[in-house]
Amino acid sequence: MATITLEHEINPWEAQEARFDFAARKLNLDEGLWRVLRYPSREVIVHFPVGMDDGRIEVFTGYRVQHSFARGPAKGGIRYAPDVSLDEMRALASWMTWKCAVVNIPFGGAKGGVICDPKKMSMGELERLTRRYTSEMIEFLGPEKDVPAPDVNTNEQVMAWIMDTYSMHMRQTVTSVVTGKPITLGGSRGRRQATGRGVSVACDEALRHLGIQKDGCRVIIQGFGNVGANAAQIMKRKGYKVIGVAEYDGGLFNADGIDIEALIDYKDRNGSILSFHGAEAADPADLLCTECEVLIPAATENVITSRNADRIKAQIICEGANGPTTTVADEILAEKKVFIIPDILANAGGVTASYFEWVQDRQGYFWPEEMVNERLDLILSEAFRDVVRYSETHGVNNRIAAYMLAIDRVAFVIKQRGIYA
Repeated sequence: MATITLEHEINPWEAQEARFDFAARKLNLDEGLWRVLRYPSREVIVHFPVGMDDGRIEVFTGYRVQHSFARGPAKGGIRYAPDVSLDEMRALASWMTWKCAVVNIPFGGAKGGVICDPKKMSMGELERLTRRYTSEMIEFLGPEKDVPAPDVNTNEQVMAWIMDTYSMHMRQTVTSVVTGKPITLGGSRGRRQATGRGVSVACDEALRHLGIQKDGCRVIIQGFGNVGANAAQIMKRKGYKVIGVAEYDGGLFNADGIDIEALIDYKDRNGSILSFHGAEAADPADLLCTECEVLIPAATENVITSRNADRIKAQIICEGANGPTTTVADEILAEKKVFIIPDILANAGGVTASYFEWVQDRQGYFWPEEMVNERLDLILSEAFRDVVRYSETHGVNNRIAAYMLAIDRVAFVIKQRGIYA
């Protein structure tokens, strides 16, 4: 892949395009199918008013990008953030298509978002924004059309509002229109921990593949939100040693291992990991480049770039976040022989558990957490082995192998279905 400027390097849509094109070329993908899969099926942009607490009316912009319906309904999160953009939604929707195909579940990809700053909004304002956004998008949503889920700055409560708004319009309760709901409204046990659990399974498989012992294996985690904290907690119980945790406002380091349970409790009480007494303060940027066996970027996109990739000292990078490594950084890490577990495999535990929730809602029968975890472990382990096998067969790195596997599965279904005209 050609070297690109930093401005283009951190554009998520261009990064996704570059990786897709490279994988499609390696597959000798039919030119027509290439064009079908390269672009989203639908992009919806809405501008809608919301009454604020002080009586003002604000107009917000929202997006929903639906990349593919070939293998089933579209699936993907909804995020609320000031920097939400159409390019970001396009990239994340495409990644969701490939992610679902890698773990072989019957969904296509979608992504949605609203440009807003939820930290400056009251619960009432967030509820009104959510319900109006849902009503604007309602003709494009549904259990057989598009099934949203939580993402950045959205949660179970937001999903409950979406489910209720959709249900009021349908004049019946439709729990399967979203996933990531509260358990009392049809949510699945194990869903909240699923992405972190999937990260831990991917790391287990990577250590087994590379012949590295789990006990004492040093881990650094960037991002201590739902994914990072759950991954840290589960991996510590398995025998990993989490020596570093980095957040946007500071980091922690303890060469003997951080007490993750105590850190989670501390953050819950204080809202931050700063000043935690069980570790030394550390610069987050330095932590990314600290020697360890496993580095888990579990926060946002473009964390590992051409500016720091050459200083990475991890043997394994397991991408708990979407798009944390740029295409240029990939090339640098390949030269350093870093084993990368790409995002569309590493963090697919969340969408796998969402699939389980959708199935349970449609069945009206809910599984115990042990069954959810057992089935998730099985799917993630099989997907890891599929990707590594593709990598070895085609002589490509794990990321391109994951893309090739996913594209191959989606293209095969499109060829079977044929082109309607």
